[in-house]
Amino acid sequence: MKGFHHIRLELAREPGHPHGDSGDGWDIVAALDEEGRLDLEACRAEPKRCFVRRFLRDATRATGHLRHTVGGRWLLDLEGRDDLDAAGFRLGDERFVLGEYVSIVAGDGEIHTYGVERLEPLESGPPAVEAEE
Repeated sequence: MKGFHHIRLELAREPGHPHGDSGDGWDIVAALDEEGRLDLEACRAEPKRCFVRRFLRDATRATGHLRHTVGGRWLLDLEGRDDLDAAGFRLGDERFVLGEYVSIVAGDGEIHTYGVERLEPLESGPPAVEAEE
């Protein structure tokens, strides 16, 4: 499993979304280790490859980068959209494998749970994403 992967996270069941929401989520490109956890050293070696895209109703809301910050937190840093920036809740401890769940702390402080719905190895660079207006 080691190497860079495209990870698709989709909103899991929560109040207001009893069946989850496949149109609400994140696309993340990040390096994973053999166990499916974020590979800090590989991400530090190639930070521009650690890409994030926030989508809602299948439209791109913002794009940016996954960054490891002081204190060991992972930040989903969206360019020009500080209101949409999010942080992973213990994201460094989570395993990104199909069917697992990860928690993301939204910019407003609310925690949302997302299911890992897609996991594809990448040979080079993030997937092409066109911003929608």
